[in-house]
Amino acid sequence: MAKIVAVANQKGGVGKTTTAVNLSSCVAALGKKVLIVDLDPQGNTTTGYGISKRSVDIGTYEILIGEADARQAVRKTEFRTDVIGSNTRLAGAGLEMIDLPGRESRLRKALAPIQKDYDFIFIDCPPSLDLLTLNGLCACDSILIPVQCEYYALEGLSELISTLKTVRKKYNPYLDIEGVVFTMFSVRYNLTLQVVEQVKKYFGNKVYQTTIPRSIRISEAPSYGQPINFYEPKGKGSEAYMDFAIEFVKSNRPAEAAPKRRRGKAAAEPVETMGLADVKMDG
Repeated sequence: MAKIVAVANQKGGVGKTTTAVNLSSCVAALGKKVLIVDLDPQGNTTTGYGISKRSVDIGTYEILIGEADARQAVRKTEFRTDVIGSNTRLAGAGLEMIDLPGRESRLRKALAPIQKDYDFIFIDCPPSLDLLTLNGLCACDSILIPVQCEYYALEGLSELISTLKTVRKKYNPYLDIEGVVFTMFSVRYNLTLQVVEQVKKYFGNKVYQTTIPRSIRISEAPSYGQPINFYEPKGKGSEAYMDFAIEFVKSNRPAEAAPKRRRGKAAAEPVETMGLADVKMDG
């Protein structure tokens, strides 16, 4: 039974989709059965796996609205990872779901029949708090948070934590924080070290040891429709994401144990605020 992990951050430009695509691909390369769901109307996860959005006749929109089931929407790829893609119709899904029954849990119900087919299901959420993101957070067991080491990243984390508390209280009491990963990482900047210190202070062992460096190759790979471990298998970016995948898999229980957490204790409350005042903007 798959563990479902939402990759989310309300702040854009933090490497959210890049992390979703490359982590899912590298986890699949480790021999795990992986599905990724593109819940972002921009469709960058879809194109990042070499799938044209125009070719997605049955995708995330159709399973949310109830026009198709999830198994019909799954597309096999040459990268060992299955994809439920996004098309242009997804942009209007939020409005269309408002009057539908169980509007916040439609993705969870749609994925339930295929959850047993995978070890991990990743959901790439939009960089905003809307009904699509709410569906992602209600469907998942945990949330993976990519963080860029900049001043405003901490502000974004505070907003995200507030959102998580609301979702736990109203919809998904077992939603846990999978972990925090630093993206576009460079030790050349003092600000980077300050942000790392503050994030580790509040998230502790939820912060991954692996960091994802700034890399031209990581940025180029989506334009070729390939995850980084296929685009440049021996490059620095590929090695970083593979190390991250190994750490991610090792930190997880067997996937078969994941559903039991819904019958266990609710997840612990996250911290409420990040230390913005402790970070100096001195480069």
